[in-house]
Amino acid sequence: MDELIERLADKAGLDESVAEKTIGIILAFLRNEGPQEPVQALIDSIAGAEAAIGAAASSRSGLSRLIGGSGVMAMGTKLLGLGLSMSDIKTIARELFKAGRDRIGAEKMGAILEGTPGLRQFT
Repeated sequence: MDELIERLADKAGLDESVAEKTIGIILAFLRNEGPQEPVQALIDSIAGAEAAIGAAASSRSGLSRLIGGSGVMAMGTKLLGLGLSMSDIKTIARELFKAGRDRIGAEKMGAILEGTPGLRQFT
């Protein structure tokens, strides 16, 4: 996880703690909205992913509590609440998905991208 956090923080110019929270929020979204088997394969391939997902679930901002839900809008609200711009979010998502292809293969990562509602706008 540390290597992935460093990679994402470097690419987006973010603090590593923000990058880690971002990874947790995106993985939690994928777990809730994406195709189960390939998403779980991605999560299993990242040491520390479960802890990041748990931390993301327990640290809901006031605005995300008002909006609620677990869809792409709720994910976007949580990420914007961390101070990320849409450009930052897209950069992090692209890097995370690139790392996913390296870890679980293009076919499974493609299934995640195609099978998760609203995800294409971040790629």
